Amino acid sequence: MQRFYNDPDLIVDDMVKGYVKAHGDLVRLSNENDRVVVSRHVEKGKVTVVSGGGSGHEPCFLGYVGKNMLDAVAVGEVFSSPTALAFHQAIKEVDQGSGVAVLFGNYAGDNMNVKMAVQMAAMDDIEVKYVTANDDVASSPKEEKEKRHGIAGSLFMWKLACAKAALGGTLDEVIETARSAVNHTRSICVGLSPCSIPAVGHANFKIEEGTMEYGIGHHGEPGVDVRKLEKADKIADDLCSFICSDIDVQENDEVSIIVSGLGSTPLMELYVLYNEVEQYFAQKGVKVYKAFVGNYVTSLEMNGAALTVLKMKEEYKELLDLPIETAGLTIR
Repeated sequence: MQRFYNDPDLIVDDMVKGYVKAHGDLVRLSNENDRVVVSRHVEKGKVTVVSGGGSGHEPCFLGYVGKNMLDAVAVGEVFSSPTALAFHQAIKEVDQGSGVAVLFGNYAGDNMNVKMAVQMAAMDDIEVKYVTANDDVASSPKEEKEKRHGIAGSLFMWKLACAKAALGGTLDEVIETARSAVNHTRSICVGLSPCSIPAVGHANFKIEEGTMEYGIGHHGEPGVDVRKLEKADKIADDLCSFICSDIDVQENDEVSIIVSGLGSTPLMELYVLYNEVEQYFAQKGVKVYKAFVGNYVTSLEMNGAALTVLKMKEEYKELLDLPIETAGLTIR
């Protein structure tokens, strides 16, 4: 394994230092916890929004801190939850007296640590409510949706809820927007080659040449099945069909789409996939309102892609279109 690092056990600390230096116009490092990154654009008096999660998914989570987006994030080790203390500090750093919404992916460690942080924040007289993204349709059956993981669909949850907060929404309104976004978002991944955690030095799972892991998780969790590698049109059709079997998308509906690389997938190939995805929905009479193609939620150097579909509601349009400025995504 060949990588750019000094000490593999300190790679997250070095990354955070470099990130804050590179994007000092957008973010700053907390003085109290060096695993908390805070926006320089926190507006006084508004509901603030916090997230966090394991490293290795960049530009998620760090990359979505900024103007009209996340106000702070807690940073964990590679593929590991941030500590409860980091989540608590992130909440304290940005509280403006109107409440704090904590929006994060549905993983056991994150759930446990956020709940502890909420209890600590209550002792500081800070009102905190939280929502978990669970858009990964391959991680649990529809009947057990509450067990599903949050993957690339978290970006839609953040974008809509943060826009609601920026427009002056109350804490309850921000939380309701986040829940609505979660309920209208579905994602699925396909992996073509594995990734390696720097401190481990080798892949902890295997994808054989000529095969693909259909429904793989962002940490290498096993997918629905292993299939022969297909052409892009067949892969796109299968991903779209899987999502549409889980969420009701009808003719004349509108959707917004994310095609996110998982780390090493060339942008060229992501656009090939998006072309097929757009054609799939066009044939169903479904219009794409907004599309995002690029690396938004990755998995170190995994080769593969995540497809995310948001079934649009009219009130989402203003929220999706609201300008934002972050290192990971800018909308003007």
